[in-house]
This record gives sequence, C-alpha cells and structure tokens, in this order.
Amino acid sequence: MKIIDFHAHVYPEEIAEKAVENVGRFYNMQMHGGGTVPRLLQEMSDAGIAHTVIHSPALTAANVSTINTFIASQVEKYPQLSGFGTLHADMEDPVEEIDRITGLRLLGIKLHPDSQRFNMDDERMMKLYPILAERKLPVLFHCGDYRYDYSHPRRLVHVLESFPKLTVIGAHFGGWSIPDLALEYLRDKKCYLDISSSLAFIGSVRAKELIRIYGAERLLFGSDFPMWMPKDELRRFCDIGLTEHENEVILHENAERLLGI
Repeated sequence: MKIIDFHAHVYPEEIAEKAVENVGRFYNMQMHGGGTVPRLLQEMSDAGIAHTVIHSPALTAANVSTINTFIASQVEKYPQLSGFGTLHADMEDPVEEIDRITGLRLLGIKLHPDSQRFNMDDERMMKLYPILAERKLPVLFHCGDYRYDYSHPRRLVHVLESFPKLTVIGAHFGGWSIPDLALEYLRDKKCYLDISSSLAFIGSVRAKELIRIYGAERLLFGSDFPMWMPKDELRRFCDIGLTEHENEVILHENAERLLGI
C-alpha cells in the first residue's frame, strides 16, 4: 500500500541537532531522531513510505525566507519530498513572501502558533488567509496545547468560518494535548485533520473512535518526525485495526487529492 507522511520536520544539517534539542525542550520530551533530510530519507525507506511532506515553522520573522529557501532546495533535490513553506505574523511584507513561496513551488503553509507566539486568528494572519485561499495554498496548523491559547480549537473555528474557501489541516486530531476538546469544536467543521503525535498518547481504541467520528475522508497520516520515527507511527496506525478502505484513504488518498500529487 502506498504511504504518504503528511507531517515531518527537517532542518539544515549544521543546526539540526540544536533545533531538535529545542523542540524537545519545548515539549519536555525526549526526541528520537536527528531531524536532517538524510535521516528522514533513511527512515522513509525503513518504513516503506513513498512520499513525505516536509516543513519547518519559523520562530521569528527574520528566519522565514531562509527556511522557505531550504525547504524548496530539498524538494528540488529529492522527488520523494514535497514541501510547505512558513510565514510569521511579524513579517513586514508577507505577501511578497507568499509570492516567493508560490515561485518556489511549495505546496502549502505550516504554522505553529504556540512556538511562533501568535494567535492563529491574529488580525495580521486573518488578512493573509484569503490570499492563501486564492493561491490554493493549504495551511497546516499545529493545534491544541493545554499550556497555551494561541492554537485553541475555537480559534481554528474562527478561521474556518471566516474563510470557507481556505483549505485547512488541523494537526494532531485538531488538539495535540486536548483531542476531546477539539472534537467538540471541529466535529462538523469543514477541514482536514492529521493524526501525528497523537497515537502514543490516546491509544488505538480512542484513535479508532475519533477516526470513525470525524470520518476517514478528513484524516491524514503523519509521523511528526523527528518527534517520532515514521516506522513506529506506522505500526501504531496499523494497530488501530481500521478497514482496508479506511487505511487507503488515510495513508495516501486524502493527501494525493489535497496536494494534487
């Protein structure tokens, strides 16, 4: 079966170790991988993953352009990768960078409101979402951390209701540490969700319940590399015990339709 990993982070080799350490510190977790593209490619091979969407949200506005250039360079080099760019609320000319992202042939935008320290429905970002919708650039939001309000599911609802033409993916079942609260807000909303960084916490029984409630047609497989290794996340996914059709839809069909790949 073809497998697409919709959610992986990568960093330039010279800063990867420090970047991974910082992410681990942010989540108070032991990270499992080096965060480099060569390591990701090896993990993809080990797990039998055909294609991965890579990204790296910029913690400051000054880093946006450099990150987007790096992601684009890796996508150009490796055909088994697609890339999402990043933006930041503090950028002086975000529209110019959106133009550049389009020119770099990146397929969407990744935002991590909690680490980037702005609300996902910040007024500055709300001005950009209709532009992203017009450019057909989907937005993958990190969602739902009990420690912060930046990515609360109610803010995602605000974005969804304000811009119904914007394609949105809520990471981590729409609520990284609050999946049940996310369900209250997102159950009937028009958006995709990915299952990354969730299965180890909620277990296979609850994961199956959430998948069946939301519907497989809304869900995407993601590993959140290097937080987790793709082969381990794939094993957890297979342990859920879904139907063959549900597996096909979540593991590759939704991603292919969403990205046109």
